[in-house]
Amino acid sequence: MRKMMMVLLAAGCLGATALRAAEPPPKGHPDSSAWKNLFAPDLSNANYPKGIWFVADGALTASKDEAIWTKKDYENFVMDLEFKNAPRANSGVLIYATDTANWIPNSVEVQILDDWADEWVRQPATWKCAGIFGRLAPAKQVVKKAGEWNRMTIWARGPQIDVMLNGELVTQCDMRQWNDAQKNPDGSAIPPWLNRPLATMATKGKIGLQGKHGGAPIYFRNIKIKALE
Repeated sequence: MRKMMMVLLAAGCLGATALRAAEPPPKGHPDSSAWKNLFAPDLSNANYPKGIWFVADGALTASKDEAIWTKKDYENFVMDLEFKNAPRANSGVLIYATDTANWIPNSVEVQILDDWADEWVRQPATWKCAGIFGRLAPAKQVVKKAGEWNRMTIWARGPQIDVMLNGELVTQCDMRQWNDAQKNPDGSAIPPWLNRPLATMATKGKIGLQGKHGGAPIYFRNIKIKALE
């Protein structure tokens, strides 16, 4: 009897995981006004290089290409934020990071990019804003011109990552489909510095924001988070 109960319990857990992954895609940006801030106003719950990340005119920004990280690990969450690109900006929201010192191959990057800049317009589709960098291109390019505020919502439910940008669901990624370190499921090449298949990566870790990459500033505000059941 005990063995049967354990089997049933395990089956129930697997069923719950499958159910969560099969949830219908989101229909719109959530009302995040009552959610917790990802970072405290004084950044006391963050790990970051002192003097590089700061708040100016109500927006969080950085003076160098250094990331800011939560001290806490997160799994099964929805994150809502606004960002503004400077011309040529190239940044990202980094989730599931298990090694913040070597985060590039050890996290999943939801790309933030000034898609319309000459420097980036001819780069691969998997580099475009709101895609999973190097892995999955967004269905559409809906990022606004540099200098305008954008809204992004990220739903992270285990291996399922959905991204909405400016009211449009543009990215739906099931990490379990990425079993190769060199090729994406559609056959496109993965940048060599992303040398871990998504299917092998953890779905719990730190959340981070990339700083002033390539000399172009990036600005964030209203960064909210809510745990999912």
